Amino acid sequence: MTQQTPDGAFDAALSPEDFVAAAMRWHFSPETGSPYWVKRAAELDFDPLTDVRTWADLDLFPDVSEEWRDISVDDLVPAGVGREGWDFQVFDSGGTTGRPKRIVESQSRRDGVLWVSEVLAEHGVPGEGQGHWLHLGPTGPHIVGRSVGLLAQLRRTFCHFIDFDPRWVKTAVKAGRGEDAGRYVRHILGQARDVLSTQPVSVLFATPPVLEAIAADERLLDLVRAKVRGIVWAGTSVSPETLRALEDEVFPDAAVVGLYGNTMMGIAPQRPASADSQVADGTCVFVPFHPFSRVRVVDPEHPTTEVGHGERGQARISLLSRDLLLPWTLERDSVVRIAPTESYPQDGLADIRPLTVSGDATPVEGVY
Repeated sequence: MTQQTPDGAFDAALSPEDFVAAAMRWHFSPETGSPYWVKRAAELDFDPLTDVRTWADLDLFPDVSEEWRDISVDDLVPAGVGREGWDFQVFDSGGTTGRPKRIVESQSRRDGVLWVSEVLAEHGVPGEGQGHWLHLGPTGPHIVGRSVGLLAQLRRTFCHFIDFDPRWVKTAVKAGRGEDAGRYVRHILGQARDVLSTQPVSVLFATPPVLEAIAADERLLDLVRAKVRGIVWAGTSVSPETLRALEDEVFPDAAVVGLYGNTMMGIAPQRPASADSQVADGTCVFVPFHPFSRVRVVDPEHPTTEVGHGERGQARISLLSRDLLLPWTLERDSVVRIAPTESYPQDGLADIRPLTVSGDATPVEGVY
C-alpha cells in the first residue's frame, strides 16, 4: 500500500474504474493518504487497493461518518498535499441529525463551485458586471457561505453576507418556541432590507422559508422584484407547488435556481431546463458534481439496493476527491431518482423531503 497517486489522478476524464482505483491509491498510501484512512485500513477486512475497483465496491466500507463528529480534523488531511501552499479549512455540518460532523477542504470543493457557476450561467443567473450578490444564510463554520462568496467572486463582484445560525433556530423550533424563530427571521429581513435599499444587488441567495417571508413583506418584496434577477435557493425542502409559486408568481422576472447538497457531499445544482426534456412537468432536478460526488437512491430498509428511475428512496452519498474520501453515508433525505442525460451523465435527484423513519421524529429543518 505504498504506491503514490500520480498527478492528474482525479482527472474527470478517467474511466470510472481508473478513477476509483486512483482514489484508493491516493487515500490508502502512507505517502499520500490521511492519518485517519491509513490507520483505518488496518481495521478493514478487505484491501482497498485490490478489492475496491468500482463505485459499487464502496459498499465494502462501513459508514464512518459518525466518527467525524469526534476525531481531530488533523487526521483527515492527506499527507500527499504537503505543507507548501497548504490552504485547508475546516467546516461543520448543520447538525440536523445531532452534533455536527466536520470535514477538511483545500481545492476540491472550490472546483465544484467553478462547475456550479457554469451551471448557474446556463440558467441565466447574472454574470460579471451585472450587480452584487446578497447571501442570507449561514457563514462561519458552514461551507455554504464560502461557496456563495466564491460564486460572486467568479463574477468579479461583491457578496454581502447576512449571517444566521441554523442550529439556534432548530433548537428553538424543537423546544416549541416558534415565535422566537419568527422574530429571528424578521431580524434577518431587516438587515436584508438595508442592503437592498443601498446596494446594487442583482442575485439573492436564501432558503425557501426566508423567500416565503420576503413574499409576505410587501416593502421588501418590492425591493427584490425591482433589483434582483437571479435567486438561488437551498438549505431546506420546498414543495413543488410552493416552488412554482415562487418562480411564476412571486419572482417572475428572476431566474430561480435550486441547489441541493450538504457539507459531506458538496453542491448539486438544478439541471437547466434544456437538459431536462425528459421531465415534461418542469420538475426541479438536481445533479451532483460528476464524477467526484455520487448520490445513490436506495431502499431505506436495504441501503445497498438502488430503487428504479422515477422511484422514491433514501439518499446515500459517496465522495471521492483529492482532499477527502467518504465511501458512503446515508442522509436523512427522501428523494426521487431521475435518469441521467447526455449533458449530465449521472442520476438526478428530485422532490427532496426529510425522510420519515418509523418510530423516529422527522428532522427539524428550521430556516436552513
